[in-house]
Amino acid sequence: MAAIKELLRAEENGTLSFGDYELTAKAKLSDFPFQGDLYKVKTFREITKLEKNEMFVYESVPGTAVTGLRITGDEMSFTVEGPEDAQITVELEADTEYEVFIDDAGTGVMKTNLGGKLSFSAELSGAGSVSVRIVRV
Repeated sequence: MAAIKELLRAEENGTLSFGDYELTAKAKLSDFPFQGDLYKVKTFREITKLEKNEMFVYESVPGTAVTGLRITGDEMSFTVEGPEDAQITVELEADTEYEVFIDDAGTGVMKTNLGGKLSFSAELSGAGSVSVRIVRV
């Protein structure tokens, strides 16, 4: 598996890929245009964070690489990889229930807080990468 050396890139299938958990020093890329919005990524081995139009989208501790990020009205999906287990926080609709699926296994229904944040863990140690799908209930 490889980190995203460009820090942030648009894929031919209409998704985004971002993050480089192999970096020992912080790196960032701002004002990346994608589908009419501007994205910003900050990443290195300790944290990866993505913003859209200066609003929070994704954060992982420690840093990760995300491929195939797709966000629709009722769902967010992506593949995440990293060298160790990660705590992931995403922003969705506030005060709403979602079910998180990791490698197609449901982890249960969770409710976002009033700010719309939802946090979960991804077991990456040994696996290297997992697919994540978050669906509004």
